[in-house]
Amino acid sequence: MSHSDNIRQYHIACAPGEVGKYVILPGDPGRCERIAQYFDDPLKIAQNREYTTYSGSLLGQKVSVTSTGIGGPSASIAIEELSAIGADTFVRIGTCGGIQKNVISGDCVIATGAVRMEGTSREYAPIEFPACPDFEVLCALTDAAEDMGVPWHAGVVQCKDSFYGQHSPARMPVASELLNKWEAWKRLGVLASEMESAALFVAAAALGVRCGSVFSVVWNQERANEGIVDPDCLDPDLAIKVAVAAVKKLIARDEAKKAQ
Repeated sequence: MSHSDNIRQYHIACAPGEVGKYVILPGDPGRCERIAQYFDDPLKIAQNREYTTYSGSLLGQKVSVTSTGIGGPSASIAIEELSAIGADTFVRIGTCGGIQKNVISGDCVIATGAVRMEGTSREYAPIEFPACPDFEVLCALTDAAEDMGVPWHAGVVQCKDSFYGQHSPARMPVASELLNKWEAWKRLGVLASEMESAALFVAAAALGVRCGSVFSVVWNQERANEGIVDPDCLDPDLAIKVAVAAVKKLIARDEAKKAQ
C-alpha cells in the first residue's frame, strides 16, 4: 500500500476530501479540539496513534488541524500523508525553550530557519540544504503576531531529537559535543530550541508545499541558569491565536491572487 494511493492514509487515518488545503500542526493531540474551536463547524475526522484530526472552515475555506506527536519522524509522516490527500499549506504550532535571554516565558517565537541537529531531514536533503520556512507563511505569521500585539521574536530555532540531551547534556556520553554546540547556538543568536521545524521545513521543500512555525516559549534555561526566575508558561494560547490568524491571512491572500 502506497501512502499516495487514493485511499485512507495509513498513519493519520484520513482520506481525500476529509482535510483542507490549510492545516495547523500541533504536537499534542490534546490541543486539536482546542484549536478546532476557532474553526467554523469543526468536526472530528480521525484519531490514530499520535495523529488526531479535526476539519472545519475559516473564511469559507476548508481547514484542518492534525497533531504530530513529538519530533521529526512523526511530524514528517503527518506532512507526507496530509500532502498526499490535498493539503499544501502547513502552520506548525508548538512550544519551545528560549535560548537568548530576551526570549521570555509566554513570548511567541516565529522560525525564520532551523538548525538541522536532528536526523529526519537528512533523509530528504543533504545537510548543506537549509531548513527554511515558506516566505508567504512566515510573513503571514509575523504580520498576525504584529497585528495582535503579542510579544514575539523572529529568528533561527534549534531542532534536536533528544529532549533530555538539551535539558541534561552533562550526563550524556557525548556531553562535550552537546555543550559545545549549545554554546555555538547561543553565540549565533539562535532564539529557542524545539523538535520539529527542521524536519517539516525540509520535507515541505521536498514535497513542494508551504510550511511555517510559531511557538510559545515555555521557559528559558539560560535565564534560569543566571538565577532569573520566570514562571513557566505551559499555555500555548497566544501561539494558537497567531497560527489561526495567519491561516486567515493566507486564505485571504491566496484568494486575492486568484482574483487577479
